[in-house]
Amino acid sequence: MPKLSVWFVRASLLYLLLGSLFGALLLAQKGIPFHAAVWYLFPLHMEFLLVGWLIQLAMGVAFWIIPRFSQGSSRGPVGLVWVSFALLNAGILITAFQYWLPDAVLIGRIAEVVAGILFVIGSWRRVKPHGVM
Repeated sequence: MPKLSVWFVRASLLYLLLGSLFGALLLAQKGIPFHAAVWYLFPLHMEFLLVGWLIQLAMGVAFWIIPRFSQGSSRGPVGLVWVSFALLNAGILITAFQYWLPDAVLIGRIAEVVAGILFVIGSWRRVKPHGVM
């Protein structure tokens, strides 16, 4: 597995752990109310599991599994995909501060969308019909 895929998958597993922890706290709060402020974790729970875990895991596996080039560098220039990784995680963490910085949600979402676009641009040349070099 390439280093970039390892980073994507490991980061996604961290978000899975955190998102599950927040979900467990929310579920416990529903059964035995202990602190009303726990409900503020709900958007973080959703963000960490949907974007942090699912999308990031899909991007890491996609980068790993999309066919490689037969000549030169096997995955071509990966700089854009590294920037995509950084922007995606920055967007997730910026969005996590939405209660303290309400305008941060828009900035975080823009970073996530730009990360997706950069990932597509960085991987586009590797997507080709079977048998084409």
